[in-house]
Amino acid sequence: MTITNESIEPQKHKCENMELSDNSRSQYTIGSNDFILVDEIGEKPKKNMKEKFQEFSTFLNSNSKTMFTYKTIAKRLPILQWWPNYTSEDCIGDLLAGITVGLTLIPQSMAYSALAGLPPQQGLYGSFIGSLMYVFLGTCKEVPMGPTAIVSLMTYNTLHGLGPVYGTLLCFLTGIIQLFMGVVGLGFLIDFISGPVNSGFTSAVAILIVTSQIKDLIGIKAAGTTMSDMIMSISKDICNFKLGDTLFGLICIIVILLLRRIALCQIGPKDNNLRTKFQKCMNRFMWLIGTFRNSIVVIVGSYVSYLYISSEGHDVTSDDIPPIPFKVVGKIPSGLPAFGLPQFSVTYDNGTTTEFFEMVSKIGSGVIVLPIIGLIETISICKTFADGKPVDATQELLATGLCNIGNSFFHAYPGSGSFSRSAVTAASGVRTPMEGLYAGVLVIIALLFCTPYLYYIPKSSLAAIIIAAVIFMVEVRVVRPIYRSKKSDLIPGLATFFACLVLPLEIGVLIGIGLNLVSILYHAARPKLLIEVHKTRDGINYLMVTPDRCLVFPSVDYVRNLVMKHSLKRELPVVIDCSHIYGADFTAAKVIEMLTQDFSKRGQALFFFNLKPSVVAVFEGVQPKGFITFYHRHDLDHLFQRWKEQRRQIEDQQAD
Repeated sequence: MTITNESIEPQKHKCENMELSDNSRSQYTIGSNDFILVDEIGEKPKKNMKEKFQEFSTFLNSNSKTMFTYKTIAKRLPILQWWPNYTSEDCIGDLLAGITVGLTLIPQSMAYSALAGLPPQQGLYGSFIGSLMYVFLGTCKEVPMGPTAIVSLMTYNTLHGLGPVYGTLLCFLTGIIQLFMGVVGLGFLIDFISGPVNSGFTSAVAILIVTSQIKDLIGIKAAGTTMSDMIMSISKDICNFKLGDTLFGLICIIVILLLRRIALCQIGPKDNNLRTKFQKCMNRFMWLIGTFRNSIVVIVGSYVSYLYISSEGHDVTSDDIPPIPFKVVGKIPSGLPAFGLPQFSVTYDNGTTTEFFEMVSKIGSGVIVLPIIGLIETISICKTFADGKPVDATQELLATGLCNIGNSFFHAYPGSGSFSRSAVTAASGVRTPMEGLYAGVLVIIALLFCTPYLYYIPKSSLAAIIIAAVIFMVEVRVVRPIYRSKKSDLIPGLATFFACLVLPLEIGVLIGIGLNLVSILYHAARPKLLIEVHKTRDGINYLMVTPDRCLVFPSVDYVRNLVMKHSLKRELPVVIDCSHIYGADFTAAKVIEMLTQDFSKRGQALFFFNLKPSVVAVFEGVQPKGFITFYHRHDLDHLFQRWKEQRRQIEDQQAD
């Protein structure tokens, strides 16, 4: 396609010699002094097989050269972009951020693993390899890879208590799907999840998570994947609640919220430069106390639990439940998990074997929805901290996918970037993705040397950590701006919210996406038409119809009916302004053919203004009669004059 003005004069000369009649095809394409876009159409020389093979070899050669350039490799290994300029200041900033995030990650990962219905150690297994790999593959320094609340609940709803083996397989399949999406460029699918749908989903998930943690908070047994199932299950065992777990859990929630509030407090003037050194140190100290709130609660709770168990003389190496007023995590395998591929088949004690495809069928549709939800979390964090820079969504897809695949080799369950930990990372002064290395090393140290002490962690304290983290995920504040901006956007948001509460999460998400697609298709099928009465320089009134988008098969009949309705009502010549029509299809061309025939039979003028040459080619493919286009408003007088002369000739012939 080129910009040219050479075709204007020949088109003028051609149009002056045209005969406008109902029985002959006519086209009026008078040019103007403005440039227009035309397609260069010409016959391509035929090539034999040898020439085609040489062309293909040249293509492979050039692609292979560009594929292995330093620029391309650095794009897929982002560490090569920032490592050459890494300084000691960067190292100190990343070290402090890594320690801070690591101390937050250890208790959170154990709590989220319990939320997923898996052993606590499986959350720790998914907290170090992904962090280490993201150092090399990630583009956003604020993204901390590991277990998250939303992905953990999705894992729980997907596995339905199938166990750690299925959790590891789910992690592997999630990584494969995410990697595949990154390789083939399917990241655009995430764009179909709008802001209101995402807010509705997140808010529903937060409420579901709080409901699911009530059982550990009050020390009862309960299960369920939907709100109604959870409430019914809790109500059946509510009479067996443990006062010790309830009091301990409520105290932990209050302490966590108070410490969170302390982290937000500031002493001294608002301008940091005007504060004294003491005020700055105190503000930093309060921020650290608030940031380490989860670790503080777990450490203090574990110490209290240790005192109780020691006073009772309980043997922690036995499998017996300690005789104390609240439940504890219990024994956790020490050391790092063994490296190995996920199990693609399971053999049970009775000798039966479940093969790979049967295992996948048991996992269900969650294996498709969960990778997308994980990607939404990670890319949303990248966009939040992008600071105006473009986000390489493809690289994030590849990074998240490879991190999950790596986690599956160490018996973890799916993870992604965490919103809560990303805020901690940013506030800790992180400089590069190297922060993930220090956080991952801290988790490894905990697995190697601290697992005997993890025995004493109260389960209610882990439930309190989750509840205190997710209650702020309920996005109530977003309702009013959506209502003020566009009320109809509340429909998919609220529908997603209630559907996720009542139905399985993956179904709720699909309902929200489906409503978004219906909205998109409706707007595509019902374009806005601006209809005005204009007057030419010669004083002729005509109807100007301006569609605001392309003509495709869902919308073309609607446009035709409106044009017919207003043209019959006003009985004026009609000009369709095609400035906003950048594409059309065969169905549109056939309807335009019918439209021109209808106007021709009634003896009513119909002209097309500023129609793109590529769209003209589509319409001409069906050879419509009476199809006239023009590209300058001054030419409209000439067109109406020729049309009047034609009508007068027809009337004279009919009178004779």
